[in-house]
Amino acid sequence: MIASAILVVLLLAFALSAALRVNRSMQPLDFAALAMALGVAAWVAYGYWRVRARARASQKSAPRWYELRPNVVGGCVSFLLLVWWGARVPASMGQGPAGPEVPAAPFEKPWFDKRVVLISVGDSVSTGFGAGEGLGYFELIQRNRDDIYPEMRGRELRRVIPELSVMRMAQNSTNSLDHERVVQSLPYFKRDTFGLVCMTTGGIDLIHSYGKRAPREGAMYGADYATAKPWIERFEARLDRMMGALSERFPGGCAVFLATIYDPTDGESDIENAGPVFWLPAWQDGRPVFDGFNNAILRVAERHDHVHLVDVHGVMLGHGIHCRDRDNPHYCPEDPTYWYYVNLEDPNQRGYDAIRRVFLNAMIQALAPK
Repeated sequence: MIASAILVVLLLAFALSAALRVNRSMQPLDFAALAMALGVAAWVAYGYWRVRARARASQKSAPRWYELRPNVVGGCVSFLLLVWWGARVPASMGQGPAGPEVPAAPFEKPWFDKRVVLISVGDSVSTGFGAGEGLGYFELIQRNRDDIYPEMRGRELRRVIPELSVMRMAQNSTNSLDHERVVQSLPYFKRDTFGLVCMTTGGIDLIHSYGKRAPREGAMYGADYATAKPWIERFEARLDRMMGALSERFPGGCAVFLATIYDPTDGESDIENAGPVFWLPAWQDGRPVFDGFNNAILRVAERHDHVHLVDVHGVMLGHGIHCRDRDNPHYCPEDPTYWYYVNLEDPNQRGYDAIRRVFLNAMIQALAPK
């Protein structure tokens, strides 16, 4: 009885998951999984009831679990559904280049004839969490991995900035409050040094603490817009202070490349459907809070001449949890693949490839000799 009950519950859980997937994207494989889960769950329940009824009628002892043939079939089907579940959600990362093309011509001659310090400030997106060694965007913009991305050979900062040094100041699981403290801790550089700063900030402010604790500034998941509005305003003021502080630390000039925040729901705001590994509760006001942060980033970039916007949000659209949904306005038919790591809040290898390309294109626009 226990084995049958466990199988029925497991099969019904698979059926629910499949039904949610069918509701989001009408894929034949999901329909098959739904029908299989419901059909076999019913058969297991009926098979157990039928065998028990026969046992009572003949006054024989009830059969053991391994004598119930539906249980054996149900166990096999559960294994197949588990394979489907793992393969279907999320979708495959895919293969090959990701994101926009990066022109080769700007990398044919040097960009600077002075010392340049390249600094990462931000969260785990700037540390490369979720990618292999040397495959985060910050590493790839310095030096391409020719063995993995031969089409990007030579499109790297070390080719055009002979005197390049690097400071890795980004840290995993840090929010914008932490990032301001990091900026304030930077030294003041001499006039013969130019600063290049890559910043990813705000994402942790939004996703932490995953709805497990009450929202607060710096970890506001689940907050209503009225509560979050002053936090958004202070985030914008914090960004302004950071941009000013970075300018002060580089009297010889600097350029800050400030990334927008990506949206793993592809604009649908249904973060509760982001399973199977990373279930999150629904966030009713998630969209206006998310937009408030990205709009703050846009306004700050517009106010400061040395700040250049990097559209990470745009390049990742169509490659989140709705990457296979043909009705999604950001659906990418030529590459309907998933560019997020299993923890949802970081990119995977192809996501980082796409992000490094938009960073490099922004740098070409701002820094390459015309």
